[in-house]
Amino acid sequence: MLIGAGAATLVLLNGRIAGVSGILGKVVQESIGEQGWRLGFLAGLLAPALILGVGSAHMPQHWLWAIASGLLVGAGTHVGSGCTSGHGVCGLANLSTRSLVATLVFMASAVITVFVVRHGFTP
Repeated sequence: MLIGAGAATLVLLNGRIAGVSGILGKVVQESIGEQGWRLGFLAGLLAPALILGVGSAHMPQHWLWAIASGLLVGAGTHVGSGCTSGHGVCGLANLSTRSLVATLVFMASAVITVFVVRHGFTP
């Protein structure tokens, strides 16, 4: 619900789509004037968890795993033209066919992964 509320607020106040991976990627690429709202939006995503202390951060035993994981997620969002929340929340709300296909693919992948992990896979 909070992702949807954040996406709706960004569209209403700024006229921009809340594709978080795209916003984060363009923080490095855009000029200073365009970075302000992006940094504010990203800080707004992190602030509630930091203020309330919700959840706990569990890092892998070696920091290289965290870096490798982050790079793989970044590559996946680049190849997939967005992240799961971007396609699932913003893309579907805009009736994007590409987002519908992406959402169906990652939901099917999640269902298959859960099935295999819970029930094992024996060929």
